[in-house]
Amino acid sequence: MTLDQAEAVLKASEGTALHAYIVLPLLLGARTEELRALTWPHVDLDGTPPSIMVWRSVREGGDTKTRRSRRTLAMPRRCVDALKLHRERQDVARKAAGASRQDNGLVFASKVGTELDSHNVRRSFRDVLKKAGLNTQEWTPREMRHGFVSLLSDSGMPIETISRLVGHRSTDVTETVYRKQLRPTLLEGAQAMDHLFPERRENHLTLDQATSV
Repeated sequence: MTLDQAEAVLKASEGTALHAYIVLPLLLGARTEELRALTWPHVDLDGTPPSIMVWRSVREGGDTKTRRSRRTLAMPRRCVDALKLHRERQDVARKAAGASRQDNGLVFASKVGTELDSHNVRRSFRDVLKKAGLNTQEWTPREMRHGFVSLLSDSGMPIETISRLVGHRSTDVTETVYRKQLRPTLLEGAQAMDHLFPERRENHLTLDQATSV
């Protein structure tokens, strides 16, 4: 995912119930299965820095994918703003629903307060993609996490840091899962050799010249 595509998706999601759900994986790298289990007690919007505690998922037993996946992530301002607006809208919906709505403390919940259904999420996500002008057949909600990796890699962030942020147990996992998103980073050797042996085009011989010598 390019920066322009990411911005298009973010803009297209504004005003929809899915906005914060899109902002967080794209700007934090959280798994959608982790976000669907996220509760408000694990969100600190006023801390220094604001953060979310990724300690649960919708997997069987409620645990995260691996031990390394349990992590606390500092949030950029855009995530904080999206979550504050999301909470306000959720409070309004809760009051309107009255006793018919369950209160499970979920950050992202259905109209009746239960965990989001992945099929309904994908359907709403396709509507956002269509509005953003992207191919709805090529993108799923998981692409937000892939976009996070791609954008950080393009910015020059080391793979070790990216691996910690996405909750992988090692950089090997990150390289295997996101090999198409990661920008090649092993540039030090080539850069050092270019410095030691600067190109001298005027001294280069063509193949024909070299053969004739």
